[in-house]
Amino acid sequence: MVLIREIREADYPLLEEFIYWAIYVPPGVPPPERDIIFNPDVFMYIKNFGEENDCGVIAEDNGKALGAAWTRIIPGYGHIDNETPELALSVLPEYRNQGIGSKLLAELFRIVTKRGYAQTSLAVQKENPAVRFYIRAGYTIVQEKSEEYIMVKRLTVSEAARAECFT
Repeated sequence: MVLIREIREADYPLLEEFIYWAIYVPPGVPPPERDIIFNPDVFMYIKNFGEENDCGVIAEDNGKALGAAWTRIIPGYGHIDNETPELALSVLPEYRNQGIGSKLLAELFRIVTKRGYAQTSLAVQKENPAVRFYIRAGYTIVQEKSEEYIMVKRLTVSEAARAECFT
């Protein structure tokens, strides 16, 4: 059974694996080298995670981490402003399309809402099928760039109630 829980300090090193799997690779394109995560534009999503504004959740089954969702206020690809945390979400490939991402988001939205944030943002490549997933999760496109969308999810107090449906 998949358990969704708040991230712990011992989980922080796992974010290197999850940020790698968060990188969209179009069909037929070879995956990037693993050291891509140390590119400053990518590494900022995990570097020194655990700071004051960082929030995160882990999906696990029998102690194995299957996925993670986290937010940070960083000047990342989906940066809106300094009051909006940016989302990163990743589920290991063999566990995708099983509802884990939705459960991660529901719990993360509950936590982020409790911390007083009004919205979260993200950037997603236009051709990434995850665009539909984020729209179903309540994100709307607020900016269109040449290859990606910047999306925002407005949070409400009811996010906490919605999260209860998934736990």
